[in-house]
Amino acid sequence: MLLELDEIYVHYGKIEAISGISLEVNEGEIVTLIGANGAGKSTTLKTISGLRTVSRGEIRFNGQVITRMPGYKRVLAGIGQAPEGRGIFPGMTVAENLHMGAYARKDDSSNELAEAYDLFPRLKERKRQAGGTLSGGEQQMLAIGRALMTKPKVLLLDEPSMGLAPMLVNQIFEIIEEINRRGTTILLVEQNAQQALRIAHRAYVIETGRIVKSAPAADLLNDPEVKAAYLGGDLGPGAPAPPR
Repeated sequence: MLLELDEIYVHYGKIEAISGISLEVNEGEIVTLIGANGAGKSTTLKTISGLRTVSRGEIRFNGQVITRMPGYKRVLAGIGQAPEGRGIFPGMTVAENLHMGAYARKDDSSNELAEAYDLFPRLKERKRQAGGTLSGGEQQMLAIGRALMTKPKVLLLDEPSMGLAPMLVNQIFEIIEEINRRGTTILLVEQNAQQALRIAHRAYVIETGRIVKSAPAADLLNDPEVKAAYLGGDLGPGAPAPPR
């Protein structure tokens, strides 16, 4: 097992945001975490990457307990994240943004740069262009490419299709599948539950900070409760999430 959360609790002050979450991600998988806005999806990813402090429970990665490990050491250990909102550096060029992903590495990152340009030819075309002048889809590509520059064993993707046109949504999901085929394990948080379940191997459903369902993704696509809550007509590719 590559990544395991064991009875994780996270608090924002007195508010319990995560309430005893346990989940597993095996090497080579795409695992998706779906749920309504505010359910705790992004908090879970931030907790894995070290941006949120665990109140109770244990996180294990690649055979090592990392519950109290600083975030930058988790990156070096092999946990990469493309955050919600992309978080690129708008005043830096595309190439500079990508190199920032490899900033903490001591080894050569030229292979990862070549792979990022191979996956995202648009970024190579615009490598001297300021990140802030890119379209939304290009910025999302840049955020994922920058995360890949960390040479991750597991890639955490937080809402990669948010705000994108349907054609770009499909393209982003195809690229996510290709990244996985090339050997990177993926934990995906995504408001477009239908698309996420179509590409994932396994899935968890989170509600109010708790895991309420876990199953092979194909099974959840046909689960009546999941269909009613997350797979209605308004959740087609590129569509906005329904009111929650």
